[in-house]
Amino acid sequence: MKILITGGAGFIGSAVVRRAVADGHAVVNLDALTYSANLDNVAGVASSPLYAFEQADICDAGKVAAIFARHQPDAVMHLAAESHNDRAIEGPLDFVRTNVMGTAVLLEAARAHWNGLPADRKAVFRFHHVSTDEVFGALGEDGQFTEDTPYDPNSPYSASKAGADHLVRAWGRTFGLPVVLTNCANNYGPFQFPEKLIPTVISRALEGKSIPVYGDGRQVRDWLHVDDHAEALLLVLQKGRRDQTYCIGGDSTKRNIEVIRMLCEHLDRFAPANTAHAEKITFVADRPGHDFRYSIDASKLKAELGWEPRMPLLEGLEDTVRWYVENADWVDGIRQRGFHSERLGLVKA
Repeated sequence: MKILITGGAGFIGSAVVRRAVADGHAVVNLDALTYSANLDNVAGVASSPLYAFEQADICDAGKVAAIFARHQPDAVMHLAAESHNDRAIEGPLDFVRTNVMGTAVLLEAARAHWNGLPADRKAVFRFHHVSTDEVFGALGEDGQFTEDTPYDPNSPYSASKAGADHLVRAWGRTFGLPVVLTNCANNYGPFQFPEKLIPTVISRALEGKSIPVYGDGRQVRDWLHVDDHAEALLLVLQKGRRDQTYCIGGDSTKRNIEVIRMLCEHLDRFAPANTAHAEKITFVADRPGHDFRYSIDASKLKAELGWEPRMPLLEGLEDTVRWYVENADWVDGIRQRGFHSERLGLVKA
């Protein structure tokens, strides 16, 4: 199978690229190479004859159409997105442009390509849209998100992803484009840009900086290792039912402050400092619209496709801390491009 993967130089996208090539699929990586993208993430497959790279903005209809014409993919996995909530508060229109308009452009290009395929290839083509559990809003003290949970986004980021989800379903229902959607839990693992919680904690600790905790740190998240996610995404692409949605969770719900303390314990082992890393924890003002709790019920995916998350959270966090400690040059490269983990996302008057 030849898969066009958008956002393949990002965190989740690069994990999918690496896994797809390892599984013997041909991959076309379409990425605009914005601030959080990094071709070092796919350096291990860059020389493979199965891999091709195209730098383009998914909002550029002409370039996107040309990429479809040049590579003639059998499927699309759409991961390209602006995804950081704090940045969405600073610049929400960028999120609407990429996540909503970019998805619409990609859908139109995919539809034109699909309409021109011979019957046998047309029958197996898929457009797989990768989304987030944040489109469902926040949970209370109990319950889980399922494929039937109503949408209730609370941030510019989650609203833009919700809009993209609705567009994908509309293209499926109106034009017959064969689509499938997934909504995932919070991802973690190697190669994650250090603006999200786990790599922020690790990178700031390694720099000897304070470790910020939003609010009281009692927010609950379901944690999914990125390699488990990549496996699930490729499984859904190949075997998921057309026009269906699948929720992907890690079966690992923890309060943010618990995760941070677990990370600090691993940091004390792999990168000991003069004092325990947990002593650097600093509680700061919470983010506006910060959802309290997420938890995913992935029973549909497990029952239909036999998928299960493989990586336990404790082991996954240990491996992730070890990776960042052993790959300091990767983080240094990001700092050299001007990123220094500044606080974003506070509403300005």
